[in-house]
Amino acid sequence: MATQITSDQGALRASTRRKVLWRIMPFLMLCYFVNYLDRSNIGFAGPNGMNESLGLTATAFGFASGIFFIGYILLEIPSNLALHRFGARKWMARILVSWGIVAALTAFVQDATMLYVLRFLLGVAEAGFTPGILLYLTYWFVQKDRAQAYAMFLIGIPLSSVIGAPLASGLIQWGNNLLFGLDGWRFMILITGIPAILLGVMCFYYLTDKPDQAKWLTEEERTLLVRDLADEEGTYVQHKLRGVLLNGKVWLLGLGYFGLVFGLYAIGFFLPTIIKDFQQTFGIKYSVIEIGMLTAIPYGFAVVFTILWSMHSRRTNDIAGHVAVSALMGAAGILIAVWAPSSIVTLIGISIAAMGLCSGIPLSFGLPTKFLTGVGAAAGLALINTIGNLGGFGGPFIFGWFRDLTGTTSAGLYVIAGLCVVSAILAVRTKRWTTEVRTERVPSRVG
Repeated sequence: MATQITSDQGALRASTRRKVLWRIMPFLMLCYFVNYLDRSNIGFAGPNGMNESLGLTATAFGFASGIFFIGYILLEIPSNLALHRFGARKWMARILVSWGIVAALTAFVQDATMLYVLRFLLGVAEAGFTPGILLYLTYWFVQKDRAQAYAMFLIGIPLSSVIGAPLASGLIQWGNNLLFGLDGWRFMILITGIPAILLGVMCFYYLTDKPDQAKWLTEEERTLLVRDLADEEGTYVQHKLRGVLLNGKVWLLGLGYFGLVFGLYAIGFFLPTIIKDFQQTFGIKYSVIEIGMLTAIPYGFAVVFTILWSMHSRRTNDIAGHVAVSALMGAAGILIAVWAPSSIVTLIGISIAAMGLCSGIPLSFGLPTKFLTGVGAAAGLALINTIGNLGGFGGPFIFGWFRDLTGTTSAGLYVIAGLCVVSAILAVRTKRWTTEVRTERVPSRVG
């Protein structure tokens, strides 16, 4: 490097890290909040007029919800490779604008077929967003700092339930016939789709592709950050694309991630139903508003715990162990909820499960970046996210199937607990992989 580092490097690294965090993380967190809300907003629209307006049965509504993941999965890996090739700023702007347009157009569907088509296209438009941002963060943070950065970004999952549920409900209630004579559910979908378009335009001008292009860092800060990232990348084996897609370690990480995502979506989709069932199980009846407020409680705890757990992971530099503990918390919380003698204990169990699942998901993405970089990281993160999103499709479906089969939610909860244990075992298994020192330099190319 031409520029010499003159100040204390420890202090400079800390100040540079804080500046990067405050520059890019609030914007990315907002993008993910909008992303998750646009993905899940028909969950609020369905029982508040959409199912009746479009003549949707429960099966049709479930298909409309799940077909999103088909489009998402199909283009996940190609989208992430495109981001790596064309740059995060342009590609993320494209993703945001395209999904915002599709999400807003969903407000004007006239029948089930139109809803299916637009939900599929929404998945296509959103494909690559989450792994793309995770890849983008590897351009800015060294390995030790990535798990915490991932957690800050993915905190949008529980936040969307804490904030998004009352927001969507309010828009449905207050927006009825407010604009163009739209029903409340249509107004809500339209209003929640527009921010993605605006954020896409902002993304093009606000984000910086790489640290060496960051004019908002001083020359000294840029030099140190670029050097640290380059030095760390030199310890990796550079993987070819085909090798990553056939890498058994990546597939096992995907399986572990699948267990966490399966549980997260199953609980998220059916938590209001579980709380409503308190009337039958414990003789307690709640109003719709009370169910919504109780639904937010587990995710409120999950937000706080995810932040604190990621900070602890960074201090101890042990990602795999923290993922394992998170997964076991998910399993333990589920078992507490199944065996609970009261509604309060059930809610405590679900809160523990939500804390474990929500904290384990972002930390899971810190595991593959310990042995993948460049094209390999782009493909690996996308593949793991693709496998995990199969859990997003299968979790609610299988959970609901067990509920219809047995008449209770217990069987589905046992399945979630079992998959959480599998995820914990796989996380412990990765400790041996990610602690190996890799010094071999192999040229990277797609092929």
